Amino acid sequence: MALATNSAAAAAAAVVSGAAAAQPRPAFVPMKRRTIAAVHAADPSKNNGPVPAAAAAKTSTPTVSVPEKKPAGKWAVDSWKSKKALQLPEYPSQEELDAVLKTIETFPPVVFAGEARHLEERLAEAAMGRAFVLQGGDCAESFKEFNANNIRDTFRILLQMGAVLMFGGQVPVVKVGRMAGQFAKPRSDAFEERDGVKLPSYRGDNINGDDFNEKSRVPDPQRMIRAYAQSVATLNLLRAFATGGYAAMQRVTQWNLDFMDHNEQGDR
Repeated sequence: MALATNSAAAAAAAVVSGAAAAQPRPAFVPMKRRTIAAVHAADPSKNNGPVPAAAAAKTSTPTVSVPEKKPAGKWAVDSWKSKKALQLPEYPSQEELDAVLKTIETFPPVVFAGEARHLEERLAEAAMGRAFVLQGGDCAESFKEFNANNIRDTFRILLQMGAVLMFGGQVPVVKVGRMAGQFAKPRSDAFEERDGVKLPSYRGDNINGDDFNEKSRVPDPQRMIRAYAQSVATLNLLRAFATGGYAAMQRVTQWNLDFMDHNEQGDR
């Protein structure tokens, strides 16, 4: 797109310059230097008298007031509370919500700063065109489907896709998983209606349940504690897979050939 735009601009510039070259240029006439009060001010030499005060006021340069830039507020853990949010659930008990949040605050972080900085460096390489970003995972994780086999299979698919992209693009692949905390689901409508029954929308297992009944759809802050525990367990297993030899290139290559064992091409 940039090359096409630049080419079009260059072609247009060539046409304009050619047309300008075809027309005779007027001889340069030196002008007497004079002071201009405004861009669109009238030329006093063409008037028979002085410029009226009203006209002078209209032609004077207007004063533009530039609003002062207020310094950005310092980031804090709870600075998001000062922003407008449209997807926050309405919990029935504020006291229970505050108690759960205080409990989660005492838990260790799911990731540490070194991992975040490393990802930032890898994404910077991709932004410079020296790497490719592959992001994959479920639309939303659930409590019902939480088990080691599902985590392993998702991780395996990402590794296989990354190997194909790396050999095809000849650049490193930064693999980003939508896992270990991808629970919430934004909704366009706060309520869902079925057969004349209207209930709050399902917003993810960390907020409420997907069963269509009143008890399940009530937001429960205790679900956030379970979501935290599942996120930590998922990420610990992924770290073990990534550093324990499961993600070795030899294994990934063998996985890509496994499908040959159960088809006609493999029998040949």
